[in-house]
Amino acid sequence: MSFNKNGAEVVLRLDQITKRFGALVANDTISLTLHRGEVLALLGENGAGKTTLMNILFGHYLADGGTVTAFGQPLPPGQPRAALAAGIGMVHQHFTLADQMTVLENITLGTQTLWSLGRGRAVALAKVQGLSRDFGLAVDPVARVADLSVGERQRVEILKALYRDARVLILDEPTAVLTPQEAEALFQTLRLATARGLSVIFISHKLHEVMGHADTCVVLRHGRVVGQVATKDTDRRALAAMMVGAEMAEASVAPGVPGPVRLSLRGVWAGVLRDATLDLRGGTITGLAGVSGNGQAALADLIGGGLVPDRGQMLVDGVAPVRWSPRAAIGAGVGRIPEDRHKTGTVADFTLAENAVLETYASRFARGGFVDWAAVRAHTMHLIAGYDVRCPGPEARIRLLSGGNMQKLILGRVMEETPGILIANQPVRGLDVGAIAYVHGRLVAARDAGAAVLLISEDLDEVMGLSDVIHVISEGRLSPSFARGELTQAELGLWMAGQGFDHAA
Repeated sequence: MSFNKNGAEVVLRLDQITKRFGALVANDTISLTLHRGEVLALLGENGAGKTTLMNILFGHYLADGGTVTAFGQPLPPGQPRAALAAGIGMVHQHFTLADQMTVLENITLGTQTLWSLGRGRAVALAKVQGLSRDFGLAVDPVARVADLSVGERQRVEILKALYRDARVLILDEPTAVLTPQEAEALFQTLRLATARGLSVIFISHKLHEVMGHADTCVVLRHGRVVGQVATKDTDRRALAAMMVGAEMAEASVAPGVPGPVRLSLRGVWAGVLRDATLDLRGGTITGLAGVSGNGQAALADLIGGGLVPDRGQMLVDGVAPVRWSPRAAIGAGVGRIPEDRHKTGTVADFTLAENAVLETYASRFARGGFVDWAAVRAHTMHLIAGYDVRCPGPEARIRLLSGGNMQKLILGRVMEETPGILIANQPVRGLDVGAIAYVHGRLVAARDAGAAVLLISEDLDEVMGLSDVIHVISEGRLSPSFARGELTQAELGLWMAGQGFDHAA
């Protein structure tokens, strides 16, 4: 067993790991070490090779070269069961839980034979309850997973790993779908776990989280390690520069020039929305802040044609739509960057070309009932080049792309139609600093070209930095509008918690 200069045991060593997908070198002779009780942040742009490296470690992928050593013993390549047996657990960004099963059933799935399930249930329940208590992972063992919040589902995934006696925990974008409160609870859990000797590797693009919670940072760029540094010896700006290969200038967004009202809501009730009043003006970014699950999805669905008002009035360019639907919304110039790029933004097994024309193939690329695939391919190549989509080509399945490159294709698909109204729902969730700056720049450019942009985000820094006008949503209620800089982050937080509404009433 080896130790570092401070006497901490080396629990994991990756040596010269290389992985190729055809001509693409995803990992190029990568080496790193992890010590007992250490939190190591793995950073890099979307497509830098982070998730590929962790999938090799966990046995999902077979490396073309290099070795992995866990707790002093070689880890057999390409065998997830061997990784689990060695004490390595992995929580994926997109959870792998069975919705119709209980928490306990999900945690114990695969750990017992069918005949022993009933006999061992009491023992398993006691172990899960003990882990929940020891690590601050409060969740009801008999609840159905389908009834849990996103944060609770993540706790179940972590409990699954701990139940299998994980000594190394890999977290892929652990806070990408969490509220700030849930993210803070997660890091409290990790602090408890590392104090007990657990070692953690977490992939993240959120540099403030890295600076606040990681001991060591390893930065990948184009599949190679370009830097490794103790967190205490660096800062966010230096890490961002390592990730993108250049200094990142601080973003400063000039105010927009308000134009005419493109969409208006007056006292609208729809889904969970309650008495919503809102104006979206051309030349303006309207930011919507709020904790997840307070009606953001309903508002996005309403403007995108997925909902119609039950009561109240909606006007698009001054006219009340006769029949409102997704097709009508597209026809009215509404563009959508959806919240979930996997579930509602793309079709996983379609090619990039097919996904690039999902909303326009009938109107732009079909003649006499036949799709002009040459034109579709040319259009996709234009998007790939214009929006810096790093991919094998237009015929690749979109599920093979990193999250950032998938988001760039969606962005290009929407922006090329020059929408008059643009719904950007969590547009940079899970993206790296370079991709975030790119997407933000495109949103500002759309605003400056006259679009009315609705920016829906749970990141107050993003809302306050980009928006000309800000609303807060809480329990389906929309706040009055606030000009940029009118309220502090703390004051907006009070509105997010519902207190501002109580005082306004």
